[in-house]
Amino acid sequence: MKTSLTRYLPLLLPLLLIACKPEIDFTVTGTDGAGEPSAENAIEFVARAEEQLAELGQEAERMAWVYSNFITEDTEKLSAIANEKFTARQVEFAAEAAKFNDTEGLDSDTRRKLNMLRSGIVIPAPGDPAKTAEQSEIGARLGGMYGKGEYCYANGNCLDLGLLSDIMADSRDPEDLLEAWNGWREVSPPMRDLYARQVELANEGAAELGFPDLGTMWRSAYDMPPEDFPAELDRLWGEVKPLYEALHCHVRAKLGEQYGTALVPQDGPIPAHLLGNMWAQDWSNIYSLVAPEETVASYDLTAILKDRGFDAITMVQAGEAFFSSLGFEQLPETFWERSLFVKPEDRDVVCHASAWDVDEKDDLRIKMCIKVNAEDFKTIHHELGHNYYQRAYNKESYLYRSSANDGFHEAVGDTIALSITPEYLQKIGLLENVPDASGDIALLMKRALEGIAFMPFGLLVDQWRWQVFAGEAGPEGYNDLWWQLREKYQGVKAPNDRPADAFDPGAKYHVPGNTPYTRYFLARILQFQFHRTLCEIAGDEGPVHRCSIYGNTQAGERLNAMLEMGRSQPWPDVLEALTGQHDMDATAILDYFAPLKSWLDEQNQGRQCGW
Repeated sequence: MKTSLTRYLPLLLPLLLIACKPEIDFTVTGTDGAGEPSAENAIEFVARAEEQLAELGQEAERMAWVYSNFITEDTEKLSAIANEKFTARQVEFAAEAAKFNDTEGLDSDTRRKLNMLRSGIVIPAPGDPAKTAEQSEIGARLGGMYGKGEYCYANGNCLDLGLLSDIMADSRDPEDLLEAWNGWREVSPPMRDLYARQVELANEGAAELGFPDLGTMWRSAYDMPPEDFPAELDRLWGEVKPLYEALHCHVRAKLGEQYGTALVPQDGPIPAHLLGNMWAQDWSNIYSLVAPEETVASYDLTAILKDRGFDAITMVQAGEAFFSSLGFEQLPETFWERSLFVKPEDRDVVCHASAWDVDEKDDLRIKMCIKVNAEDFKTIHHELGHNYYQRAYNKESYLYRSSANDGFHEAVGDTIALSITPEYLQKIGLLENVPDASGDIALLMKRALEGIAFMPFGLLVDQWRWQVFAGEAGPEGYNDLWWQLREKYQGVKAPNDRPADAFDPGAKYHVPGNTPYTRYFLARILQFQFHRTLCEIAGDEGPVHRCSIYGNTQAGERLNAMLEMGRSQPWPDVLEALTGQHDMDATAILDYFAPLKSWLDEQNQGRQCGW
């Protein structure tokens, strides 16, 4: 899911300049440099930067909203111009902030904001204008290669990523799966040399801002020494790994039954094309192959919603009622007037669900093409979690109007979604009785195939990039490093020998799109830690996977107190405000999935686990 353009991660937008931009004066008055590197000038500079970025960010936000809801060549260009204007100012302010790196006498608040300005650009541009232009062109070309990518079969039928992904999800023919998997990876080899050059330029830009390489710059945003952050991630992964290994062992055994152990050896990594997803990051599409045989779904939420006459509006009203039950104020009337709930018939729109805070005050909106089904019911609760977070921190200064770290925003929405339990559905009248525990394993299996299966992938994407940024692998070694990490963390292997010029990382959008990925791993950790704490506050003494905080104002008050802090304090302090813990704790995941882990251990008796 996505929150609004400029507020999900402040200052985390790539330097994106459109190739054929119109002649426009991007000058913004009042930016005459940061001044001499004194504490007084630093304070004045930060205030000026926040004021201008807030103004430009709101302009870019409104343009992005119009473009997303009225897709035309004109609105696309207007949105790109506003975004370019905003990003250009970010680049200037980052360079100016770097001048204060060694300034003495700075208060902690000013130093924190200077670091946010300096480290907040995903792909920093070198100071040389020619290199900046080159970097912009590379970014546009990489995006175009990915966006226009398709694979043409021998019969002349050409499929894009969406249609190829449908084959990966639905087919059980290994040859069809292999061709779709290989086909999509024909898109990425031409990206490799461009990506390598982009890394060179971005590292040069990072060095000009005072960082040894781009990976260090990315890791500096986590309120700890950047060299300590990878070890923290490995610590968290070490807590989850036993559950993942048990899931992996069971899934591998079932795939061996489906496809034969010659294709799926029972002592090694799983071939990546058999897991139901183009990147083997989400295994939920193979649920029918690995599901507990003795259990069946105890209720069909989609059918219930349709039988009760729910539509897009009443689905959103149910989501708002959840937050109201926690003590949150109702959404403003403008939310209902300005949000997009149903796909219009008269124009193209971006249907991907997103949450927006257009004026950073109270102009909250969601944009969804809502369908009456269980998935969208959950998604609505998730997106509203972003909206309530946005409203909670809107009294903070500009740079602090965001989540404590980039994992928190997604985690909050996912935390609320975890409370969509049978108990919650019974309380709001969608179920007459709460089903017994006989279906819990099936429910937990579905959630594990989506969430637990994702975690090592969520970890390794940036592990690969950080090594690339640090020069530990050159272009000729990109692919080998990628598959080494895939096998190490996921226990997943390439289904065939990869060509010498392959660039399989480029087949995942976030790599050519330069979107940091560790946030998604952190969100998985945090959502269960938040959920367990809120259940304890609510006094729920049952299994944590059956807990819903619906109707508990004490849990709502504690949650809101954390949300109001935004990014104003280091994330460990924000985390402690809710959980009482100063560190992220993955044991909450083990608590949540404890029944499934016991079931998996029983199933895996006599099997050789590991790879």
